Formats: sequence, structure tokens, C-alpha cells
Amino acid sequence: MSYAKVLCVGLVGVTGHLVEVEADLAPGLPTVVLSGLPDTALNEARDRVRAAIVNSGQRWPNRRITVNLLPATLPKHGSAFDLAIAAALLGGAGELPLAPLDDVAVLGELGLDGTVRPVRGVLPMVAAAARAGIRRVVVPLHNATEAAVVPGVRIRAVDTLHRLVAFIRDGAPLLDPPCRPPAVPSPGLDLADVAGQGLGRRALEVSAAGGHHLALLGPPGAGKTMLAERLPSILPELDDAAALEVTALHSIAGVLPPDGQLLRRPPFQAPHHTATVASLVGGGSGLARPGAISLAHRGVLFLDEAAEFGKGALEALRQPLESGRVMLTRARGGTEYPAQVQLVMAANPCPCAKPAGDAYCECTPLARRRYLGRLSGPLLDRIDVQVTLAPMRAAELMEGGLTTESSALVAERVGKARAAAAARWADGGWRVNAEVPGPHLRRPPWRLPADDTHSLRRRLDSGSLSARGFDRVIRLAWTIADLDGRDRPDAHDVDEATQLRVGSAG
Repeated sequence: MSYAKVLCVGLVGVTGHLVEVEADLAPGLPTVVLSGLPDTALNEARDRVRAAIVNSGQRWPNRRITVNLLPATLPKHGSAFDLAIAAALLGGAGELPLAPLDDVAVLGELGLDGTVRPVRGVLPMVAAAARAGIRRVVVPLHNATEAAVVPGVRIRAVDTLHRLVAFIRDGAPLLDPPCRPPAVPSPGLDLADVAGQGLGRRALEVSAAGGHHLALLGPPGAGKTMLAERLPSILPELDDAAALEVTALHSIAGVLPPDGQLLRRPPFQAPHHTATVASLVGGGSGLARPGAISLAHRGVLFLDEAAEFGKGALEALRQPLESGRVMLTRARGGTEYPAQVQLVMAANPCPCAKPAGDAYCECTPLARRRYLGRLSGPLLDRIDVQVTLAPMRAAELMEGGLTTESSALVAERVGKARAAAAARWADGGWRVNAEVPGPHLRRPPWRLPADDTHSLRRRLDSGSLSARGFDRVIRLAWTIADLDGRDRPDAHDVDEATQLRVGSAG
């Protein structure tokens, strides 16, 4: 037999596609031709596979070898095809009967000594195989725990090419995925550590309950960073679908923890203010890789010292914040990554940032305007909650932790508010108030009475509030009502929402 075929899976962004690895061996000058839009790493597979086959005690076929990856129009990248290519070559050479690999997807990178090494993105690959009807997948041993979280798929692992050959030729057993150790929750950070700052704590709770973006302004030491870092502690755990999405993104980026567990806690990303556009929204040569905003999907993206970030990097966040997705286009094709995040920004009011506040500021009015002017109006217009924290007082600092609520208590209220919102918007598929489109809230039966939105309408007519800002205040009002256990917001909720948005209700 001079032809053989083995199934594999290729990734474009977070989307997996079933790939048929074909091998044809014909008489002629010994060479290996690889077709099907391979990238550089995949083109080098011919040398890795040859060395792995020879060093595993198998005979290399000295013939003209053509390896094709179907569909040929789909870009292929990475080294996860190595193991499937080696099996197809040996099958085409008549060395292996490939019947045991019927309807089996094979993933793995080969070392020159024949060892099977882990690859990135195994979780979305196995999920794609399951969607295509494949129920058995062979993966590297170090990826087996990660792959096993996909339901409905039987996972078998290999550590060497020799083990796969023995399975195909002699029926020797493959390895079972290692047992996952029970997840041990870490204590994490707690809101009880934050002294005072009642306004900041209220803003954090409202943001968590409704999935709203948050901006915290104030002098150094006011507690901006402490509050932001504790936002994940009051967010509910991810459900199965969201956990698979988040874990798949971290698998593609190669930052998944070694235990291979599903990520149940909302992720928290806090890039340094020197971060580039590519590191924030994604980038790289060939097909772009996910950036910090995608790694924070279903979680929190925290920009500390936000005014110190490059203007281009900040402006690049505007479209993903609105759409919840990042579309990155490169010469070899486009890649789309999810980016439904809660953005939290913290900034000082001016360059000198005196701890005592504005009374001791040494900056000129022009310097202050230039500093906060780095946060553009269109970007701030997408931030639902914008509050300014006052300097910390001695009494608040000394009493911190004695009267403040813990994260557990706040998380309980947040969970109830989110459950109420999810039940209310279930027909539209929205889970939190921040996801509800503005036109939907302005139509019956959800439109609020004119008396309750009078001050808000006046702000819109005067130009002090944009149409986008109007909708975001309405969403905030619904969240406040959910936290208080009421079915609909009233005028007081709209006033509080306006204060959280612009600093005053009038």
C-alpha cells in the first residue's frame, strides 16, 4: 500500500477544524513534499518526523513522499501534526496496518528521539474533534489531563512514537490520562482588607453585579489597586461553557496550569503600563495569538496607572469593549478571539499625585488636563462606573477590617443580583445587565417612566451625557435594583446610577 490517511485537528484562532493527513509514497528520487498551507514550524516536520521514525527503530521509506493536509485551503500551523504525519508515512509504506486509527484523531509533536511532546491548544482541538463526531483522540501524555475535561471523548495518551507503533501493530495498550488532583481553592484576596472607601466598595459591588466597566481615580494610597485586585473575589465561578472557553484560550496561549484543570475562577490580567498594542489585543507573525484582553475573557482586565499606557494601546481597546470580540487580520488570514471582559482602570489625578489630594497638588492646570487627557473621551464613554476616591483618613485606616464586609458576603449579594438579571434577560441570551442592548431597554415593557429618567434626559439634551452614556446609566440602574432585590429601578436608582457615572445626580 502506498497511500494512507490519519486524522488530526488544526486550529485557526480558537476554532478547531478536522484535518486529514494524507501520505502518498511513489517511486522516484527520495524526497518529502508537504502541501496544504503549512507554516514554518510545520514545514520543518519532515526532518523531525524522519529522525523520530529512525530513532524509534522503524525503517524510513526511501521513496518520493507527498504529505497533504486536507482541507488544503485552511492555513495549518504548529507542530501538533507530527505524530499523525509519522503514522501516515508508516502506514503508506506498509509498515503499519492503520485500521486501529479509523475515526481516531492523533495529536502530538515529535522529538528527534521519538518522544511525544506536549502542544498548545489541545483542549479546543479535542473539542473540535468531538463536534466533528470523533469519539477517540490520542494526545501527548502531558496534555492528557487537559484533554480529558472534554465530555464524550475517550482520551488515550502516548509518551513515545514507539508506544503508538506498538498499539497499532500489536494492540499494546496506550496510557490512560493521569488522575486529576482535587482542586484546592486558594484563599485569595479579601475585601475585608480594604479600609474605608465606602464609595469605592459600592462601585465595585455594582460593577461585579452587572458586569460593568469601572474607572477608579484618586491619589496614591487611596485603595484603587486594592479594590481592583479584589474584584475577582466577589465574582461568581464560571459555568461549564464559560470555563471551557476560558481554559481553551489559556491552552492556546500556553499559560494553562500544569494540572490541566478547568479554570473556574474568573481570570485576572494586569499588564504593565509599558504593554504594547499587540500584547493587549493580540498579535504576532502569521496568525495572531491572543492578547491580555482575550486571556481576561469572562474575567477582569486591570490597567493600573492607566494614564501611563500608550495612547495607541488604550484606543485599541475601544472596539473590543463594545463588541466583546477581537478580530485580528494578518497577511495569512484573520483570527477572531473572544474578549468579553470587565475593564478596570486606575489612575492618579495628576503627574505629581500628592497623597493628600488636590489641596497639595503642584501641577499646573495644563499639566493636569494633559495627564488625564490620555484617557480619551470615547474610551471613557465606554466605562460605566467612574468614581473618584478621597484620600485615606487615619480613623478609616485604623478601623479597617473591623467593620468592613468580607468578599464572601458581597459575593452572595452579587450572585443573587446576577441570577435575577439572567432570569429576566433569558429570552435574549444575556447574562448580565451590561450585555443588554440599549434599544431593548428603551422599548416597552422595559422602558422606565419619564418621571424616573427626567434628570437623565436633561443631561442628554444639554450634551453633558452621550446617548451611549444614557444607555449605560439605565443599565446601572437595573443592576442597583437587582442588588436591592426589586423588580424594576426607580428614580432613586437612576440618581445613584448617574452619580456612579458622572459624579452627581443633578
